[in-house]
Amino acid sequence: MAPKFESFSEFFPYYLAEHANPICRSLHYMGTTLATAVVAYALYGQNWLWLLAFPVIGYGFAWVGHFVFEKNRPATFDYPRWSLMGDYKMFGLWITGNIGPAMADALDQYGRRNSKGA
Repeated sequence: MAPKFESFSEFFPYYLAEHANPICRSLHYMGTTLATAVVAYALYGQNWLWLLAFPVIGYGFAWVGHFVFEKNRPATFDYPRWSLMGDYKMFGLWITGNIGPAMADALDQYGRRNSKGA
């Protein structure tokens, strides 16, 4: 069970610390990219059935990362909206090359229990 948070800004360092394993993060990035592409394709082509694939793709990649590599419980179960926001914020930090400092701060705040391979 995740700690209780009052805001996304409070939640996000915890979220990052729960994604310390680089393979888990890579799977998140793949899922986020593919799921976003599916939504864009569905909107562009007005083929709404493709929207059913969004959660399957996004969560599928992420949950493999958590259960197989990170060995923790996905934050989605406790904070679904903030977890989705966290996926995109983490993705943005990675794309801009800023994931390292943010991850170091998160691990300092929430301990280095998940830092294998970070």
